[in-house]
Amino acid sequence: MNIVLLVAALIITFLVFTWLVKVVKATIGTAIAIAILVLALQLLFGIGPAQIWQSLNQGFQSVWQTVTGGR
Repeated sequence: MNIVLLVAALIITFLVFTWLVKVVKATIGTAIAIAILVLALQLLFGIGPAQIWQSLNQGFQSVWQTVTGGR
């Protein structure tokens, strides 16, 4: 019985670890892509992170007002 429990625990640990590695890889890849995009916008067009953030906030507010009916 203990062998079965040990094997099951090892398999679950392996699956969780594999999943965690995939999540971390995806997160790092996305973070690097966003950093490159922001850097390119800064260097090529002079658009800073504050301007990008302001534009994103306006977009989210517009979507929220549309969803909630303008309340």
